[in-house]
Amino acid sequence: MFDWSGDTGLAALFAAAFLSATVLPANSEVVLVAVLKAAPERIALAIAIATIANTLGGLTTYGIGRLLPARTLPSPRIVAAVRRYGAASLLLSWVPIVGDALCAAAGWLRVPLWAAALAMMVGKLLRYLAVAQAVALF
Repeated sequence: MFDWSGDTGLAALFAAAFLSATVLPANSEVVLVAVLKAAPERIALAIAIATIANTLGGLTTYGIGRLLPARTLPSPRIVAAVRRYGAASLLLSWVPIVGDALCAAAGWLRVPLWAAALAMMVGKLLRYLAVAQAVALF
């Protein structure tokens, strides 16, 4: 059986959180729950690792969006939302499927990097805090 309480569990959390913020399939919430159940005393570290890794994954997708040619439109509806709300739209970058498109559209539209990173980080942190709170309740 895998020991989720050690550094290996935190490394697995980093990998899952990073991958789940890219177009690759992964589920960081499941890994976070496993780590928190195995080592509840590491809650702050686990949330920090998941948030940082998920933000880095989102920024990777943002970077891919910046590389798209000007004539390639990621998704007209998503682009319209990012145009309207700017970096604030990235507060929803944690939402499955839609979040990846938001990050790519933000890169494609050249939303300022620091504003994009901050909005992504805040949205992802709030999501992980909610997951940790749910774990603490059950």
